Amino acid sequence: MSKRARVKSATSTATPARAAGEVGPREPCPCGSGRRYKACHGRADGRVPFVVRTFGGLASECDIIALREFVPAATSPLTLQAAGDRTVLLCTLLPGALPAMVREDGTVWVGAQVQHDSGDVSRDLGHALELALAAEPGSSIGMAELPAAGPRLQDLLDVSVPLDVTVHEGFDFWVADVEDETGQVAASLEQANAAAAPTKRLASVEAAYWTSTGSKEHLRWVMPQPEERLLDALARLHADGADELGVDSRLVGSFRAHGLLVPVWDLPVGTSAEALEAPAADFAQRLASALDDTSPLSADQRAARAGLANRQLTIR
Repeated sequence: MSKRARVKSATSTATPARAAGEVGPREPCPCGSGRRYKACHGRADGRVPFVVRTFGGLASECDIIALREFVPAATSPLTLQAAGDRTVLLCTLLPGALPAMVREDGTVWVGAQVQHDSGDVSRDLGHALELALAAEPGSSIGMAELPAAGPRLQDLLDVSVPLDVTVHEGFDFWVADVEDETGQVAASLEQANAAAAPTKRLASVEAAYWTSTGSKEHLRWVMPQPEERLLDALARLHADGADELGVDSRLVGSFRAHGLLVPVWDLPVGTSAEALEAPAADFAQRLASALDDTSPLSADQRAARAGLANRQLTIR
């Protein structure tokens, strides 16, 4: 083969350049399924493309992630862009894991924790909200198939209004003003309450949630900073012994959820959410200073960073 022919052959078989952030068809799907992208969210069947930071642009992105992923029972009003008198409530979980429901008084409830996932959770919740807004009072909203591309929460809500989160001890709010003639709600309520670990949201900082599992207590804190920058800052604090939230607390690692990092602390049994308020506020100030530090990491800080990075898990 001549040199010209070899060059032409190499050029014709070269892989086209990809845009920044684009996932190759043979690469693992970012959703964490373990399948190749082309066999998962990269299928050429009109499905909604996978969106990593699905709640980006919303004022309470971090709290929405918390309600979606690990807060058992909580609610928050949502503010629609369109003028009107409809009341919309975001709930962590609805009876039977319904996507949405319309109460008898016309109030719309949207469930954050559902069994379906098209690859763009904001689109899924937006679709459920659209269906509920068009439904009659007393309707339960199902989703027989995943939605096609369409309005997302960012298109339907006033993105500048933050959530006003209320964390509940259980799911008794389900049955307020509801007649449960068949007993189905009561059965779902009992099962859901049994699985709901005590949880409280801290007031001194954003999107930090204390929880107790009985034998252990934790703080999970959804943070909005870019992952690499945040890991550097956490490593600086860890190397200096400044990452604690009180005596015998320990930053044990983090997990990724919808494009953001969620650091996790182990806490001594008996620690209350109230006892964490001042330490969390102090930590937030130390973290802000560490985030402003752009100097190269020291050897100890690099080692701390490697340890933190190795203790990461991707949820979504």
